[in-house]
Amino acid sequence: MIRAIAGFSALALLLAGCVQTPMPAFEHTLAAQDSATAALGEWCAARHLAEPARITASPVHDADAPPPADLGQLLGANPEAGIGYRHVRLSCGALVLSEAHNWYLPGRLTPAMNATLATSDIPFGKAVAALHFTRHPLDSRRGTAPGCPTQTILSHRALLRLPDGQPLALVVECYTVANFTR
Repeated sequence: MIRAIAGFSALALLLAGCVQTPMPAFEHTLAAQDSATAALGEWCAARHLAEPARITASPVHDADAPPPADLGQLLGANPEAGIGYRHVRLSCGALVLSEAHNWYLPGRLTPAMNATLATSDIPFGKAVAALHFTRHPLDSRRGTAPGCPTQTILSHRALLRLPDGQPLALVVECYTVANFTR
């Protein structure tokens, strides 16, 4: 309970602008990577949030977000093509750094990648890194965004594309105040 209150108080101070945050540095770290997983790993290591600075993905059950209205258009896929969905919390040690919704095209992944996503705590970006995808930002906003938990300090919406330009995934990432705990 005390930890939850402390987290809420820190969030309130951050959002009120009473405490200087490393938000610009955090945003720069995220923007410098095509993979949010890689960026969070870098951030976690630089800020010594956990040892080792390993990012894991814990599935979130029974809290799926509805598909965005523009999902088919963004992914260039019809419903029959099959769209995968993964809702996870990305953590470094005991700290949940992000909650992510990921709609992706399983047909553009290898069978091994699909199996990894279905059965492991490996984040999407790491599981499909061999595809050399690029990230194309669609929206970024500070504070809580639709579909994000209350302790969200920053949200991103991005399209991941394969090297040939084909869409791979739509991601909605909700970054938490835990990124600034140290």
